[in-house]
Amino acid sequence: MRVRWFAICALILAITVCISCSSGPTGPEKGTPAFYWQAARETFAAGDTTKTLEHLDKLLADHNEYSDRALTWSLVLTSGLAAGYTELADTYEIGGRVNKSDPSAFRRPMMNYRSIAGRLSLQFGENFAKFASVKGDTVPLAFGRPIGTAATAPGLTRIGKGMVMPAADLENTETKTLERNILLAACSAAGAPDDTAKLESLLKSPDATVPRPVFVMAMARALYNASQLYNNRKLDDPSKLTIFAERAQEAMKSVPDSKEAKELNVKIAETIKKNKRT
Repeated sequence: MRVRWFAICALILAITVCISCSSGPTGPEKGTPAFYWQAARETFAAGDTTKTLEHLDKLLADHNEYSDRALTWSLVLTSGLAAGYTELADTYEIGGRVNKSDPSAFRRPMMNYRSIAGRLSLQFGENFAKFASVKGDTVPLAFGRPIGTAATAPGLTRIGKGMVMPAADLENTETKTLERNILLAACSAAGAPDDTAKLESLLKSPDATVPRPVFVMAMARALYNASQLYNNRKLDDPSKLTIFAERAQEAMKSVPDSKEAKELNVKIAETIKKNKRT
């Protein structure tokens, strides 16, 4: 009798647990905008920028309630990653000049990183063309503080000196460099260049916004930087250089006059002029 009683109690408990589990809160339905938004936030917090961009791309495929937030987030991510891979490529190029005994150990990663930077810059440029659809005097920055620090990875300095490092150290240097450039891109987009504390304070709010001119100038600077990737010392594509520089110039037309704006406009104009002569 006692055994039967325990069996009945166990059955009742199991049924209760099943009911409580099935009636608990569920996440967004798979394939919906809410699902991809939540997935982007989770992968971003975990430091998986590749997956984050995949989820954001799903949100940018058509207009939905998350589109504007996804677009500005994607612009920060792609511009930051492009800058990170560019920095890696440039540093390997320097290291290859220093290391006369084994320059190929630097040339191969330089070419690979530069190619990746080119693909990301094109993705950034294509998405920036959609930015006109984001209306209003402010721009949403609806993502948390990127992981990483603003300090240059020690391994990057060693690479620039021509030192050949173990694979694990190279991988760590790549990760830290990409994290750093995403963080700096977010700082720039928030109007807080190199100020990670100010950025963190701003992004504590899930509804964080910045004045539109601040964000646009950060994107114009990123477009200008992307144009430099296509000069004759790097990817050597004058047409793409012109496209990026002219888009930067067009974006700056909506930015109020300031010392920083004037300096950037001069750089952009000089780049366009020089490219026309070559």
